Amino acid sequence: MALDRNPCMPRARILIVEDEYLVAADLEAALEELGYSCAGIAPDLETALTLGSSKPDLALVDIHLRDGQTGPLIAERLAQEHGISVLFVTANPRMALDASPPGTIGVLSKPCREEVVAAAVAYALQFKSGAPLLSPPSGLTLMQGGA
Repeated sequence: MALDRNPCMPRARILIVEDEYLVAADLEAALEELGYSCAGIAPDLETALTLGSSKPDLALVDIHLRDGQTGPLIAERLAQEHGISVLFVTANPRMALDASPPGTIGVLSKPCREEVVAAAVAYALQFKSGAPLLSPPSGLTLMQGGA
């Protein structure tokens, strides 16, 4: 399924923060098939912050990574240090909702289908751009400050 976009517009860059290689590779392939560019895959806090310095348009962040439950800290630092908006993609959505770091738009529960990720990413990018929004797509739970 190709993403309809203006060929003159640059592709949105998405950072994947996920320590399970197969999950990250599947997300990367799905995003690229949709017309997005992957800004990298980070399995931990240090790598996420390094890749975040390239200022991707959005980050998909898991809660539990190889260095512990660092997802909320990563989301907060990506937002504060680089202005990057975050969608959590996690098997522990309650933890993301409880943490609710600034810059976080919402949370998707793993496992999630490709079309759910596609709709959530498109929604998050519209939210970030300030474009008018419809209701959030099915499967995306907005954070307190989200649209």
